[in-house]
Amino acid sequence: MVCSFLFFGLRFFIDNLIEIFYLMLQPWQTGKVIKIENETNSTRRFWIQLPQLESFDFKPGQFVTLDLPIHEKPNKRWRSYSIASWPDGTNVFELVIVLLEGGAGTHYLFNEVTVGSELTLRGPQGVFVLPETIQKDLFFICTGTGVAPFRSMAHHVFNHSVPHGDIYLIFGCRKFEDCLYRNELTELEKNLEGFHYIPTFSREIPDNVNKIIRTGYVHAVYEEICRNNIKISMAEETAILKPASFFLCGWKNMIDEAKQRIQMLGYDKKSIHQELYG
Repeated sequence: MVCSFLFFGLRFFIDNLIEIFYLMLQPWQTGKVIKIENETNSTRRFWIQLPQLESFDFKPGQFVTLDLPIHEKPNKRWRSYSIASWPDGTNVFELVIVLLEGGAGTHYLFNEVTVGSELTLRGPQGVFVLPETIQKDLFFICTGTGVAPFRSMAHHVFNHSVPHGDIYLIFGCRKFEDCLYRNELTELEKNLEGFHYIPTFSREIPDNVNKIIRTGYVHAVYEEICRNNIKISMAEETAILKPASFFLCGWKNMIDEAKQRIQMLGYDKKSIHQELYG
């Protein structure tokens, strides 16, 4: 058991070390902001073009790192954001960014960056991506702008008719107006077989809107689905979990709690993949 723990700890360290070296070797590029839209009162969508490239190639789920002129030290200037769009063969990609109170990076992006501004960036980076072949159900669990990589992944699956089982996008929001890409993802659910879009609202009650909505936090949603998917083996008198992979993206508190709850359901830690914000 100790040897196994040390092996996986060493593997995690090596994987992260490789990622750091890869990041350092990537050249910086200049991107041009070609479009900005307000998605909510505190969230904006930025479309960035890389004029020097014919096509910006990336895997859904990856991110880019911006070098913003907000500090003298380079590592204090870097801000990483998941790519919210999907590979489409063009040299344009989208970021969705929330304004953070006291955040130097987002303050600069919201107050200094306009259409035509240039941004220094590098990428794509990251290993938070879909498996080569999807052999299990997928749970995309997120809060806030953590929906960005899952929007990219879901559209990629649809556009390329990637074989898949059930895909659950469980999106935790505070209020109804915080639900990013709501209409788009609702429409995608109608067109992508096996795709289940489940927003849940922690500070709403169904009476506040003109339709029935799910309230509460993301944890109750995936726990309910997983328990409903359990099969009972009469021969062995045991409960059999339906194979699944869990992708978590959002704030640390949500991810930490989700990892504990998913393992308490009986899933192995290796079935959990995370992208941490903050």
